Amino acid sequence: MNETRPSRLFLPVSLAEGISFLVLLLIAMPLKYAANLPQAVMVVGMIHGLLFLGYVLLAFMARAELGWNAKRLLWVLVMSVLPAGAFFAERSVKAEARAAVETQLVTA
Repeated sequence: MNETRPSRLFLPVSLAEGISFLVLLLIAMPLKYAANLPQAVMVVGMIHGLLFLGYVLLAFMARAELGWNAKRLLWVLVMSVLPAGAFFAERSVKAEARAAVETQLVTA
């Protein structure tokens, strides 16, 4: 199994993106407004932004690898802007990638 496949890389990035989004919403934003600590949003926001860009890039790369249609890609991208959506996308892509690998092994 090729460890550098986009779908394989998408999995940890989507989990990290989902966690960073929740940390941004549930920890950094309250610290900014309740404790007057805007630095929390600056740091976590930058990390989340980089992970979000990685998520989107890897989603497009996984589209080519897994043969997604536009509707499937749109679903994965929409999941990235919902607070817990990245976790659903990760689970779905993991199952799809696993099935694709199993199919390749059976036909090889």
